Amino acid sequence: MQYERIRNTPLFHSAMRLVNRLAGRLNWKGSAELLYWRVKKLEEGKLAGDHFEPFFTTHFELGPADYQGKKVLDVGCGPRGSLEWASMAQERIGLDPLAKAYLKLGARHHQMRYVAGVAEALPFSDGYFDIVSSLNSLDHVDDLDAAISEIARVLKPGGYFLLISDIHDIPTLTEPSAFGWDILARFGPKFEVLKETHYEGHQLYKSIRKGIPFDHQNPTQRYGILTALLQKR
Repeated sequence: MQYERIRNTPLFHSAMRLVNRLAGRLNWKGSAELLYWRVKKLEEGKLAGDHFEPFFTTHFELGPADYQGKKVLDVGCGPRGSLEWASMAQERIGLDPLAKAYLKLGARHHQMRYVAGVAEALPFSDGYFDIVSSLNSLDHVDDLDAAISEIARVLKPGGYFLLISDIHDIPTLTEPSAFGWDILARFGPKFEVLKETHYEGHQLYKSIRKGIPFDHQNPTQRYGILTALLQKR
């Protein structure tokens, strides 16, 4: 209980922001994430992405036809080939700061293109993509508002943005952008929210499959998961 009181103070959050800024300068964040994936590869042998398709389609009431001939960008894609399933798309791009390192973990064999870059400065022209996604990555960015602005910039009017994210209130080394259930308000008037769901749990995809609605009447401080389908106006 003592820890719960301390971690909810402005001083604690200011200290965490300072720690994360310093960590960023030393590139601890990237090193920590890369170490995580190297360990995963040792454990699994191959970093497979067979689980991704339903989280791009049926979960958001979309289907293969919605991706037919479209240009798709997955922001913070990781090394599992998140867009390999979308063979009907015209272009499949995964963006990640660690993209070059991921190629050495097996990503070079994936049927999609990896681009090194950050969400706060997407290396693409205005209105280039029909669909942009951020699955378990938006809380990993250093400047959340800049990332949201860039997502809006590269997405065509009428295009979809797919969001799946942990909801937590404490910044960490690899998840410096902690935000609450009101995150969608930060997308402003440029987007319309077509679908929004809240889930209990902290095991992202497993928790979504369980489908337990988040109980907002329960005051216990805990992780949750938000998923949302937005359309650019």
